Amino acid sequence: MKSYLMSVASFRNSALALAAVFLVSACGTKNTAENINVSEAIPVKLMELQSQQTSMIIDATGSFSTDDETFLSFKTGGITGEIFVRAGDPVRKGQLLATLVVTEIAAQVNQAKLGLAKATRDYERVKNLYADSVATLEQLQNAITAKELAQQQLEAASFNLEHSEIRAKNDGVVLRKMVNSGQVVAPGTPILQTSSKGKADWILKVAVSDYQWAAINPKDEATVFADAFPDSSIGGVVLSKSEQIDPSTGSFIIDIQLVNGRSMPIASSMFGKARIQTSGKSNVWNIPYESLLDGNGSTGYVFVTNDQKVASRVPVTITAIRENEVVVGKGLEGYKYLIISGSAYLTDKASIISSSK
Repeated sequence: MKSYLMSVASFRNSALALAAVFLVSACGTKNTAENINVSEAIPVKLMELQSQQTSMIIDATGSFSTDDETFLSFKTGGITGEIFVRAGDPVRKGQLLATLVVTEIAAQVNQAKLGLAKATRDYERVKNLYADSVATLEQLQNAITAKELAQQQLEAASFNLEHSEIRAKNDGVVLRKMVNSGQVVAPGTPILQTSSKGKADWILKVAVSDYQWAAINPKDEATVFADAFPDSSIGGVVLSKSEQIDPSTGSFIIDIQLVNGRSMPIASSMFGKARIQTSGKSNVWNIPYESLLDGNGSTGYVFVTNDQKVASRVPVTITAIRENEVVVGKGLEGYKYLIISGSAYLTDKASIISSSK
């Protein structure tokens, strides 16, 4: 019995010793893992984020046009006859610009005239018979209706004949000629594009993002440049801004009225640039150029952190790019620090070791 008790005590001591070894080993493993996490943290340099309220300078690109550019076309289809103007030709109000071959339409007018003549004769005959109590009231009413229908058909055919030619609506210039003589065109096919430059100043239509659109107001001042004249600039003012996004580009259109567009020989659809000074103030952040990643137009990415231990990759909206800094208008709300060095080695949610700027 005594030998048995000694064996049990010896086994208990061995088990306790083995448990102590496992506990020490486990604690050592935890400390090693923590050391590994610390050693894997990427050293970065931080800058404290501080926004400022300021008016924005927005750079945008677009093309020149006027507010009365018009596409002229024939009301009916047919064979194009003569086109009397070319692109760049000045035109006067009422000037004949183009015609259709009117053989078919003229025949329709003649048919309508003959139909009206017959309907008129029938009406006169039925009216006399009705006066003699030979024709009924219904027959007289039918004759009146037939005459009115023939009159309407003649007016429609005459209208089509009248609009088988194109005349200038105002003094101006021909911007484009879309078809040539002899081409078969459908009703409403654009034949010529004209502009009344004598009555309207040039406008630069530029595309902006939704954030930029919200910051721009009518009457904001702008400076306009044309690539064709790199040493010249023209003053401008925001005339209007679209209330609907352009589905083809995903951007909004801003119309900038040139203060003196005639001082520069501008052509329609010529490429232009505008620098718009907004009147309202917005929150912006000025960040170092090297902190911006994957910049593409008005968008990009940066790394930020709040606890100086974990980095987050966030998208930002760029409002301007200057020599040594980028102006960010959206995306940094709610973050305390920007990573300005070491971001090239980071991924989203990566561990960092930080130092303030």
